[in-house]
Amino acid sequence: MMQAGETSGPDWRLYARSSSDDKAGVMAILAGYEALVQSKQRPGVNIKFFFEGEEEKGSPHLSEIVEGNRALLASDLWIICDGPVHQSGQKQVVFGARGDVNVGLTVYGPKRPLHSGHYGNWAPNPALALAQLLASMKDSTGRVTIEGFYDDVIPLTAKEQQALSRVPNLDAAIQKELSFARADGGGQNLSELINQPSLNINGMRSANVGAQAANVIPTTAEATLDLRLVLGNDWERQVAKVVSHIRRQGFFVTTQEPTDAERARYPRIVRLTPHTGYNAERTSMDLPLAQEVVVAVQRTSTQPVVQVPTSGGSLPLHVFKKINATTLTVPVANYDNNQHAENENIRLGNLWDGMETMAAIMQLK
Repeated sequence: MMQAGETSGPDWRLYARSSSDDKAGVMAILAGYEALVQSKQRPGVNIKFFFEGEEEKGSPHLSEIVEGNRALLASDLWIICDGPVHQSGQKQVVFGARGDVNVGLTVYGPKRPLHSGHYGNWAPNPALALAQLLASMKDSTGRVTIEGFYDDVIPLTAKEQQALSRVPNLDAAIQKELSFARADGGGQNLSELINQPSLNINGMRSANVGAQAANVIPTTAEATLDLRLVLGNDWERQVAKVVSHIRRQGFFVTTQEPTDAERARYPRIVRLTPHTGYNAERTSMDLPLAQEVVVAVQRTSTQPVVQVPTSGGSLPLHVFKKINATTLTVPVANYDNNQHAENENIRLGNLWDGMETMAAIMQLK
């Protein structure tokens, strides 16, 4: 709350769910356009606004809407306002986004909870089996050990590699801020690793811990995997590689609740719950119109605009690819906005800069 006489500064923050992802982008676009109207400046291009509110649910209706309105949505370029600017605070133009797919895993133990004293060392513990399975998927440097996981990746072009080499490296400062001793990646920096496919554990669950813990062998253990994909990966093929790896670890894989007959036959069982995913997309850095956008953004900043081949996050850009649309992402949020977590926020300075950035893009000639 503000006291009488106080004014807000650029480092003030608004805290709210989706304040940065993506209300900040929506407001930057609308306020940027409103500023042009109020200052009686005409946009240099024909503008169409398109806002879609189901991205965090996988955009289940986006394809239907886009393909059903091809003529209305015809364009030379789509500007997507999503994600954070570079950690340095420098404005950023992003030429692509990773693909994404989630996979649910459930490992089974005894049919009812068992006392860990009476049955420990004898009854198989699904939490331990799941932990061992997950540990088999990565080595000590964080590199995925699943066979063929990196085989399909389309290498970056020479221009993309040059752009990547110019991205400011703030890894040491971010690592210190986040308080961990060693980064994954075997010495590669964050920008390099973002341009590779990844496997992350979103969460794990089995029985209770802390004050609710009981001396039991649980009946099941669950985990959700998050697979991020880069250009060349196919989400279904990537999931199939994970499934093959699980089978090689000695697990019977099913997509249904295992029957009593299956539980009696197979000592290690995983129930797989696959989700629908989508592939990565990337626009060429050689595209003249894309470079015009970079120039427009640069006019609003005294610091160099950071250009990156792809973002760490994912967007359903494949939907726009279906109608031969070209996309470019220009983010506005602060990097430490806590998106998808507690205390999500948008820094006011980023919001104001975002308005200026969007207005500048609208004045392209």
